[in-house]
Amino acid sequence: MADVIVVGGGIIGMTAALRLRERGADVVLWTPVGPADTVSAVAAAVWYPTGLAFDPRLLAWAGATYESFRRQAHDGVPGVLMRETRNLERDGATGEPWWAPAAGRVRCLPIAAPWTRELRFAAPMAEMGVYLPWLRDRFERAGGRVVRRRVDRLEEALAEAPVVVNATGLAAGSLCGDPEVHPVRGQIVLVANPGVFVSVRDQSDPATYVHPRTRDVVLGGTFQVDDWNTTPDPATRHAILERCLALVPELAGAPVVGEKVGLRPARRGGPRVEAEKWPGGTVVHAYGHGGAGMTLSWGCADEVARLAL
Repeated sequence: MADVIVVGGGIIGMTAALRLRERGADVVLWTPVGPADTVSAVAAAVWYPTGLAFDPRLLAWAGATYESFRRQAHDGVPGVLMRETRNLERDGATGEPWWAPAAGRVRCLPIAAPWTRELRFAAPMAEMGVYLPWLRDRFERAGGRVVRRRVDRLEEALAEAPVVVNATGLAAGSLCGDPEVHPVRGQIVLVANPGVFVSVRDQSDPATYVHPRTRDVVLGGTFQVDDWNTTPDPATRHAILERCLALVPELAGAPVVGEKVGLRPARRGGPRVEAEKWPGGTVVHAYGHGGAGMTLSWGCADEVARLAL
């Protein structure tokens, strides 16, 4: 019998499993799909607390995650980059944004209308197609085990371990009866990178973002609450390309190399990270991170390990 079973193979589940293993626990990760088929694999995966309001726990997790990715980028971990980032705001906000203490040095610059100010900072990025397999390999090399298994009830895992980490994303809504869990649809377009190296995020509605990776650029996006449709929409694709080209003209002529749709696992009230006694053991819930899974991952993993052990 394992010490802990982690259910869920996305960024939250993988980082939690690795942290638990690093702290000496016998850990088995249950996931119904490989890394490439998780929602995390669709994410642009750029550090930023999308859709979240201030909470001391979130700030702490975001800060710890920022530092973890910054160190990994320095150490040459596959798929991890640091990108200069421009946040173009339109809401007239003044003063330091709540997340700034977690993001190193954040500079505020003047900008012409329709924007009201520009925030500049260096943000970590994880190319999930490379990073998630690296995480899994590191977990297995550390002695963790991965089992391809779908779960219909968390009691299945509790029958095989005294502690279960519930990192099941959207599935947590039914697995633990949480009506606050809901999808937020995100559609992105991928174009070949013509030589762009600065991320840009426009506070429009919907938000527009341009996130350059090594070989391609992630263009977005959408933030469609309670929309379960996972089929790319041609009209949305056209609108994304139009907005992003207006924002970054250097993208003109860049060929489209792909498009994806992902359902962000959001939760009204924010992420749920807490331990709960169940018949047969303890369930440590770690779900509801929405579009900020990468941003909170390593800090959340530390908290999960503390709760589990």
